[in-house]
Amino acid sequence: MPTKIIAVANQKGGVGKTTTSVNVAACLAALGQRVLLVDLDPQANATSGVGLDKTEGASSYRALLGEVPLMDKVLPTAFENLSVVPSEVDMCGAEVELSRLDQHMQRLKMALDPVRQSGRFDLILIDCPPALGILTLNVFTAADSLLIPLQCEYYALEGISMINRLIGQLRESGVNPNLSLFGVVMTMFDARTRLAAQVVTEVRQHFGSLVFDTLIPRATRLAEAPSFGKPIIHYDKYSAGSAAYEVLSEEILKRLRSAG
Repeated sequence: MPTKIIAVANQKGGVGKTTTSVNVAACLAALGQRVLLVDLDPQANATSGVGLDKTEGASSYRALLGEVPLMDKVLPTAFENLSVVPSEVDMCGAEVELSRLDQHMQRLKMALDPVRQSGRFDLILIDCPPALGILTLNVFTAADSLLIPLQCEYYALEGISMINRLIGQLRESGVNPNLSLFGVVMTMFDARTRLAAQVVTEVRQHFGSLVFDTLIPRATRLAEAPSFGKPIIHYDKYSAGSAAYEVLSEEILKRLRSAG
């Protein structure tokens, strides 16, 4: 199976995007997949979420400018099969710098191509910034598909329509003609509220089988894990959040294999 590149994206903040990136990456690694997690969010929460410090000069910033190979920025984590390209605050400057360069939309794709072709990874998972700026557009240009976390709340579908339009534009313009929606994962589900169930029903009506069966619960242990620098399966393996991300990751792996 060739190396797949999946972007975890939603321009709305606070929907569980980084939580999903970190925990899906860790769970797939635990299932034997060789996973590279690329943190492109200047907040660097995915970096600290897998136990790495935010270190000056460690991010993909210079690789995006074409000054160093991206492979030089790949770091191991304490977790088997899981590597990371960290982020740090200098990624804020990448938005400005990239806009001045030739092929500014293709910079991440150019940096990732040798990593993909190296055969070192089965899956490259990219944690996007929570905005549709140049960094996120670079991710959409480089990715095979998008995994979109949606919070179980009233305004959940608003951001999706914008991303759907953007996928269409990138396809039609030839920038990334093969970009697809890999799936939608419902996050922060609270079984005690009627609204959460209504939102899930509405999203399933809208996206059908693209919506994963697994619902990620709103859970204290999930919220605690990042402060210990651990994905949930390594922080509290027997918690509800851990069980949910393990089952979701099995769904994702099944989808990846059926897509070839």
